Order: sequence, then structure tokens, then C-alpha cells
Amino acid sequence: MAELTLISAYQYSLKPLVEAALANQLKLLKAGMRRTEQRIMEFEKKHRLLTQEFINRFENDEFEETLEFAEWIGEYRLLKKLQEKIGILQEVHVVN
Repeated sequence: MAELTLISAYQYSLKPLVEAALANQLKLLKAGMRRTEQRIMEFEKKHRLLTQEFINRFENDEFEETLEFAEWIGEYRLLKKLQEKIGILQEVHVVN
């Protein structure tokens, strides 16, 4: 478990500010995840192929490398990163 201590020169409690900042970041990450999921669904619909199947087949050299496929792979990787960050933020608890 990681722990973070914040010190301020002001009397004002940092807790509401930190909680608001975390909530806002979570909101932004979720919005990014929704956009990324939408983009992935567009690739899947266009190519009539689920992303995981596409990734497996691409890694087996069944498709040539194109800009569009690179974008699809990039969106997939971005989605995984966003999901990871969201999971981390959802587990953060502000105490004190």
C-alpha cells in the first residue's frame, strides 16, 4: 500500500481539494475510456471482427501493417491503460 502525506502552509483542509481533484481526474479518465471504447467499436463494426481476435490474428501476421490497424492497436492499448488508471484511482481513499 502506498501512502502520501500533503503539507500546506494554510489552515484550510486539503481533504476537500484532494477529493475534488481525484473525482475530476476519475471523471476525465472515464470520459476518455468511453471515447476509446466507441472508437474500438467502430473498428470492430467496420472489420466485423472483435478486437481480441484482431489482435491475435495481427500478432500471427495474418494482416499487413496499415495506419488504420496501428490506430486500432493504439486504441486497444490506450483502453487498457485507462482501465488500469481508473482502477487505481477508484481504490484511493483520502483519510484525515
